[in-house]
Amino acid sequence: MGVIDGLDPLIHAPKRLAAMAVLANAPTASFSFLREHLALTDSDLSKQMSALEAAGYVVAAKSGHGRGSTTTYSMTKTGKAAFTRHREALRALLGN
Repeated sequence: MGVIDGLDPLIHAPKRLAAMAVLANAPTASFSFLREHLALTDSDLSKQMSALEAAGYVVAAKSGHGRGSTTTYSMTKTGKAAFTRHREALRALLGN
């Protein structure tokens, strides 16, 4: 088994890795918090979170309608396991 085998290419992308790191340290995060914290545009964040959601790593909850709606994200058990494996693989790769 090679040192990069544990790396998850979906999570490894910098924007998705940063979003997963935020969600690993909070039960939920709103779209607006992630957008501001990660300094992404609405469309870019939406694209990144959609990819994580499609993989089953995060779930989105929407409340309200129209301009007053809020979307919050939380990491799933599958996402937590994948993030943990990815983080451990990075540590092994970097020697930490």
